[in-house]
Amino acid sequence: MTTRGSLLLMPNTLDLGAEACDLRDVLPDGVLRRAAALSYWAAEDARSTRAFLKRVAIIHPLAQTLQATTITELPRARKGTTDAPPASAWRQLLQPALAGHDVGLISEAGLPAVADPGALLVAAAHDLGIPVCAMTGPSSIVLALASSGLNGQSFAFVGYVPQEPGARDARLRELEALSRRLRQTQLMIETPYRNEALLKALITELAPSTQLSVSWGLTLTAGGTRSNSVAEWRQRPGDIPERCPAVFALLAR
Repeated sequence: MTTRGSLLLMPNTLDLGAEACDLRDVLPDGVLRRAAALSYWAAEDARSTRAFLKRVAIIHPLAQTLQATTITELPRARKGTTDAPPASAWRQLLQPALAGHDVGLISEAGLPAVADPGALLVAAAHDLGIPVCAMTGPSSIVLALASSGLNGQSFAFVGYVPQEPGARDARLRELEALSRRLRQTQLMIETPYRNEALLKALITELAPSTQLSVSWGLTLTAGGTRSNSVAEWRQRPGDIPERCPAVFALLAR
């Protein structure tokens, strides 16, 4: 009987779109060695995965050439539709694991399957009885929460808020009310070029006593976190570096 391979959740750096960091400053050496040994990958984006493996190869030689490495992108909804890819499409990516080979799952940034479509591949692996192993690496959501000083005992990640101003503002007030009722930190993200609009909406719509934290460029030299009451944000608005990935968190007081 063929021993099944594992699905390895391989973390990535958070420097996509920024000046590349030294992988060893962010990822453990054991993770880099496991990445170098893999022949099969399931990826959010094949091109960025090849770029990642080129960086790994500088530190640890790849087990085989990059040209011989199989990198398959995750299934997507058909263009112009919201139809979810069929379950068979996810299972197909796991055929190498059923044949005894480890498969790496990688996102464009951070830990795969957290705020990431790769979660569906993890679910498929469990359905097929394929072992799943999460490797140590950065998650921007967890790093932002830890850096915020807000409630780390009870929190929720809510993803993106609506883009349309009216719907967005209503959603922010809803999240603030939920935070106040549950004493729970609410975390969200936005496409970098809309960061400034979201920050302004948060400062405008939230109560003065609500705590607002913004983290940007996490793990990068130019990264940082600012946590203040909304009243203090209004006095000193500040800016997020342009087109820099950010995580926003609020806690109503």
